[in-house]
Amino acid sequence: MTSKSSERRSPILFLVGVVLLATLLGRWGGWALPVVVAAIVLMVMGHEFGHFIVAKKSGMQVTDFFVGFGPVIWSTTRGETRYGVRALLLGGYVKVPGMSWDADVEPELESRTYRSASYPRQVLFASAGSFMHVVMALLIAYASLTLIGLPSSSRVDVSAFTKWEGHAHNAAQLAGIKLGDEIISINGHAVTMNNIENLIGKNAGEQITLVVERAGHDLTLHATPVNGATIKVNGTVESKKSEGFIGVGLSAGEVRSSFLGAVPASFAKIGATVSAAVHAMIHVFSPGEFASLFHQVASPAAAENHHSQLTRPVSIVGAVRLGVQGAQAGTGELLLILMILNIFVGLLNMVPMLPLDGGFVAIATYERLRSRKKVRYHADVNRLAPVIYAFVSVLLVLFACTLYLDIAFPIANPFR
Repeated sequence: MTSKSSERRSPILFLVGVVLLATLLGRWGGWALPVVVAAIVLMVMGHEFGHFIVAKKSGMQVTDFFVGFGPVIWSTTRGETRYGVRALLLGGYVKVPGMSWDADVEPELESRTYRSASYPRQVLFASAGSFMHVVMALLIAYASLTLIGLPSSSRVDVSAFTKWEGHAHNAAQLAGIKLGDEIISINGHAVTMNNIENLIGKNAGEQITLVVERAGHDLTLHATPVNGATIKVNGTVESKKSEGFIGVGLSAGEVRSSFLGAVPASFAKIGATVSAAVHAMIHVFSPGEFASLFHQVASPAAAENHHSQLTRPVSIVGAVRLGVQGAQAGTGELLLILMILNIFVGLLNMVPMLPLDGGFVAIATYERLRSRKKVRYHADVNRLAPVIYAFVSVLLVLFACTLYLDIAFPIANPFR
């Protein structure tokens, strides 16, 4: 009776803990922090679910499905698998017996181990986590294209007003323009980000007719651009030339894709992101980047240099901070960060070196190439121990340097 009661209470205690954690994160970093942390946890669960479902469908035994590492916070057993959450939400794992040839497994379960699976099943299992990251990135890209859209030079939105010294209101405010208005045309000419400055600038002192879209309705407004040489902004003359200004900050508005059109556009966007991520990862693991990281750790001036920050890799702390800044800037920016993060994590996991997933693919491929009919080759992974330790040491150094820099010298907000 006690064990059943305890098992019933554990999900409730777990949910209470989740609510308390979300509340603490919200108080500490605002509403965006728990949202970003939750998104990253879901991303981790998606990765592990990829391994889990492939193992199950391949007939392998799955003994554990956990999110996080360290002490167990909550767990429950369903069938032959224990599901749960551990204290440190820095990853997760799916445990399948026989991940190495020297692992002890009961004879009756040998046929359901990873090492007994066929080569295609081993590769699918090891690659499934990274495949899920690509799937999640595609879904995010599709949602972004269809629900939010991408900036387009053909759409011009009013994003800010310029304060003119000595004027209570600038020309745009006097005309009745409001933040968020989309400028459709000026004097009958269709407006783009490429021609709007000229359409306003050539009409200094002359009234212009603007058509703007506001809340789904077109409005006709009239404004008179002011000669930039006669107005000051923050103590500086707006323009030394005789050109017109109405005092607005402009941004490229976002245009949504159709549900069908977003499909190829999503693949194209992910393809471009993967290409950029591959080049970035090659840069990260280059000797020059490590030298730069050491220099930034030793020199505060170098760590605060804008160019160094633009090319610097980030730790999990930096990734969360960028996610929070993106969420505060807008949903589109948050989705962009999560899409890029999925691609980077997926690619990193496929680096052909243990203990990463790509290492298991590499070992399985090597064994397959060395095997002959009815004689399966068994690779001695222990012989790779020095190489594995060296690779893990490189990862630890990279993690330590980026973590220190992200805490002591955080990257400037790219969304401002």
